[in-house]
Amino acid sequence: MNSSSSETQQSISTEGAEPRAAAGPGHIVLAATPIGNMGDATVRLIDLLQHADVIAAEDTRRLHRLVSALKISTTGRIMSYHEHNEQSRTPELLELVRGGATLLMVTDAGMPSVSDPGYRLVEAAAAEGIAVTAAPGPSAVLTALALSGLPTDRFCFEGFLPRKSGERAARLSELAREERTMVFFEAPHRLEPMLRALDTAFGPERPAAVARELTKLHEQVLRGPLRELLEWAESSEVRGEIAVVVGGAGEAEPEAPEDHVGAVNDLIAQGSRLKDAVASVASDARISKRELYSAVLAARGSTP
Repeated sequence: MNSSSSETQQSISTEGAEPRAAAGPGHIVLAATPIGNMGDATVRLIDLLQHADVIAAEDTRRLHRLVSALKISTTGRIMSYHEHNEQSRTPELLELVRGGATLLMVTDAGMPSVSDPGYRLVEAAAAEGIAVTAAPGPSAVLTALALSGLPTDRFCFEGFLPRKSGERAARLSELAREERTMVFFEAPHRLEPMLRALDTAFGPERPAAVARELTKLHEQVLRGPLRELLEWAESSEVRGEIAVVVGGAGEAEPEAPEDHVGAVNDLIAQGSRLKDAVASVASDARISKRELYSAVLAARGSTP
């Protein structure tokens, strides 16, 4: 999730940072960068930025701003690595690691490979048996989830929804019965149509939260039914980085035999015998034939 530099900066010491690896086979380190507040930069990230042999950055300009904000300097080679050159640059980076280099992978904000570049590099490295580790840290996904007030025991990350309305509606139709809490990213200028699509697909009362500018000075988390959040987006000028968290669908109420009496009567009207109609409907609905038979008789006001 892209992010601008922090509006709040803090001085960070590198005392106690882990030592550099001894000479030998190279390796890759995926390092999380602040999603807003520079005070969230870890001591380990700072040490890696200062000492890595190669730094692969999603946006080299943002990397320079990060380094400047942290008041440190880099010594390694800096290379761009983003969605437009991942395929062509991955072999070049792996060649440097094979030669013994420590390669640091960073994105504009948060954890590499999570809705950001990095997946292709890890996939290719794993296929070759090249060592890959992580320097964990800030995550917009987990921060939004934790602040949402929605269940966190089971969740899924859906990233950005398709921009085209038809494709977006199809994706949301697939997710309508998802029982886990869902986390999405969205651009501020597309938040209103996204919330409208969620309202249509999941219903206006589905609980949700909109988190914007996480960890920054103007952080804001709004919680409520989807319809209320949609009305807020319609009447507001939304700015900043956005994460939307949506509660999962509740477990479906078990169907009662009485709900299927009409289907039995429809088959009888078409010429089926009562017992055959009950057996057919009970099988399709996966309910008890005996209970459905009793429900049909009760609806007729008769007994077996």
